[in-house]
Amino acid sequence: MTMAEVEGSLPVSSQSVRFSWSSVKIPEWSIERHPPRFNLAQFPLRALASNLEKAKNFAKGFIGSVVHGNRNALPRRRPLLCSTSIAIANRENKPPSLELESSQNANKDYASTTDSLNDLPNGDSQRYTVQDTQDTAGQQQKQACLCRHTKEDQERVLISEVLFQNKDGDELENPELLSSAMGALKACKPNSALTIQEVQEDVHRVIDCGYFYSCMPVAVDTRDGIRLIFKVEPYQEFKGLICEGANVLPTRIVEDAFRDEYGKVVNYQRLSKVLNSIDSWYGERGLFAKVADVEMLSGGVIRLLVSEAEVNNITIRFLDRKTGEPTVGKTRPETLLRQLTTKKGQVYSLQQGRRDVETVLTMGIMEDVSIVPQHAGDTGKVDLTMNVVERVTGGFSAGGGISGSGMTGGLLSGLIGSFAYSHRNVFGHNQKLNISLERGQHDSSFKINYTDPWIEGDDKRTSRLITVQNSRSSGTLVHGMSPGSNNTPDSRTPVSSDGVVTIGRQIASVDYSRPLRPKWSGTGGISFQRAGPLQRDENGQIKIADMYGAPLTFSGKAYDDMLLAKLETMYADSGEHGSSMLVFNMEQGLPVLPEWLFFNRLNIRARHEMRIGLAHCIASFSGGKVIGDLAPHEAFAIGGTNSVRGYEEGAVGSGRSCAVSSVEISVPMSREKNRAQQRRTHRLFEPCNSKKSQGAGTGQHHIHYSQGSMQQFGPVEGAIFGDYGTDFGSGQTVPGDPAGARNKPGNGYGYGAGIRVDSPLGPLRLEYALNNQGLRRFHFGVGYHN
Repeated sequence: MTMAEVEGSLPVSSQSVRFSWSSVKIPEWSIERHPPRFNLAQFPLRALASNLEKAKNFAKGFIGSVVHGNRNALPRRRPLLCSTSIAIANRENKPPSLELESSQNANKDYASTTDSLNDLPNGDSQRYTVQDTQDTAGQQQKQACLCRHTKEDQERVLISEVLFQNKDGDELENPELLSSAMGALKACKPNSALTIQEVQEDVHRVIDCGYFYSCMPVAVDTRDGIRLIFKVEPYQEFKGLICEGANVLPTRIVEDAFRDEYGKVVNYQRLSKVLNSIDSWYGERGLFAKVADVEMLSGGVIRLLVSEAEVNNITIRFLDRKTGEPTVGKTRPETLLRQLTTKKGQVYSLQQGRRDVETVLTMGIMEDVSIVPQHAGDTGKVDLTMNVVERVTGGFSAGGGISGSGMTGGLLSGLIGSFAYSHRNVFGHNQKLNISLERGQHDSSFKINYTDPWIEGDDKRTSRLITVQNSRSSGTLVHGMSPGSNNTPDSRTPVSSDGVVTIGRQIASVDYSRPLRPKWSGTGGISFQRAGPLQRDENGQIKIADMYGAPLTFSGKAYDDMLLAKLETMYADSGEHGSSMLVFNMEQGLPVLPEWLFFNRLNIRARHEMRIGLAHCIASFSGGKVIGDLAPHEAFAIGGTNSVRGYEEGAVGSGRSCAVSSVEISVPMSREKNRAQQRRTHRLFEPCNSKKSQGAGTGQHHIHYSQGSMQQFGPVEGAIFGDYGTDFGSGQTVPGDPAGARNKPGNGYGYGAGIRVDSPLGPLRLEYALNNQGLRRFHFGVGYHN
């Protein structure tokens, strides 16, 4: 394993700071909760416990010897792994001092030891030595010793002076360290009477100020009284950093976190904040990672060990819809695995896991999805198990709706019924087959769609759609009766009283789509289309002209053939306060044969939604233009429920060019939840306790999303709106000028109010509108205004 050292972009004076990353074995932690955070108490205070024990036993012995002046006041029990000796020098020969000595002794059993005193020969000085001996006094002697110690803890000794020195006995030269140490003292002040407990608490406070890893109290008996000296050992100055195991943590984050610490004495309180900032960076991104260890090396270099939990393996487990027990699934595991952005070797991210679960749900073949992380043995990595419950993949359905041409011929003219068979998971590859039949008074359609959402072997997530369709639709938007009873121009009179025009289309197409970049997608395809009128005269011949004598086809035959190449780009964005959509579409007619149409058609649609308080504001625009050969029935029709409200369908105009804009503001008329909350998928992030997640480990946090039931009908909303549309005077350029024959104005506007109700079919709209000609009209539609 190699280590790459990267120089930090620090000031010139800090170029010795070294940042290095390498792969390391990650210590195991529990994944039942968020990754454990770094416990700072384990880093700089490794020697603190033993030092405090030394200080405590020393202070007990010291106070006992000063107060009682006899051997019985010395400590009866020595601290674990330490042997203690106390020396009192005769003040007549030299300044008295009191020293505490400790040595490691890990091989003795201290459970049955007691202390004894050995007198040294008499002279100018006396030394009392505490040694281990076998306890022969029994349990009563131990209880008496404990009581004596408790009493000694409460006895006070007058302290005349308090000083701080380093381990060599010199005063602290760094004013910041001295100020911090003095400021940490609470009880130990000059001319104060102290107990052992108070001294011990102040030792803790000195350590807690963050600059020192050792603090040893030493008492010296002087002519002026007892002098209390705290011998402290500060940390080194920060000169460099080695960071290991941080494979996804940017170098800049580490550099910025430690930049202000360079050249300063290490303070573990400030260091704790630095480490917390690194942990926060991981936490904000949902990454299973933490600062696992910190070590001070020689030369002022800090070694930082980061643990990042990498994904070891990902498995798919199918669960039965009723029992929740493991079962055999119909979907191929590789079909699900390639949908995931989480891959082996990546640091596991909760946010990425949530997105993966949402992606699997949007495939439409799963009813319930959850991801459960587990330990991968002793590797420090995680194994991910995705539990999935499959939906019923195929079946028949029936329904109804309103045709795109609206209710041009009365209340029931636009209604259609449908019958369909669909299979959502053909061959276990998430491929979809849909066969549908729709039938209305004027419109009908038989369509076969075969969709492959992700072509196998493609790394760009390209999808393929194959369509075969045979349909008929009303042509009255362009070739229907003249709007109004007496609105026919004098120069043009109908050649037939039959204003019904039906256009038949046979279409075969192949489209390919793929994401281009975030929020952008593109579609390209090719299709062949044959379109023409279906009405016949009394001789059984196809009518190729409408009631005003205008042609119904461009070629003059019963139908027009065209081979179309299609390109489409779409932008879609949604957020908490609104959404935006932009679609640009271009179709090019390819004249492979001379009689095939040669033209270019452009379409653009834009829509923006935003919420301002309770108000829901929508602004939309659509436009288009045709250059080249144009079949009259393919002209842009303006006016109607999904165009300019207040007019009949297609009554504003029909031309080679068009533009329609609309503004709408709606507010809820009840206090129920808004539509978005009722339509959304219910998302849960909860401990693993459901029956469908059995075997994944109890108490482990995992990501669990499921398809919630949708409300049948939502709250009622009131809305006001305004529409405007124009054909830019292009109506007369359409072969036969069907708009001019029907005296269509070519532009107009409408405004009004209405109500909205959510339904399984989409928003139901009932609207009342007025147009610029003073006419009034009710509109009923399904779905958002186009």
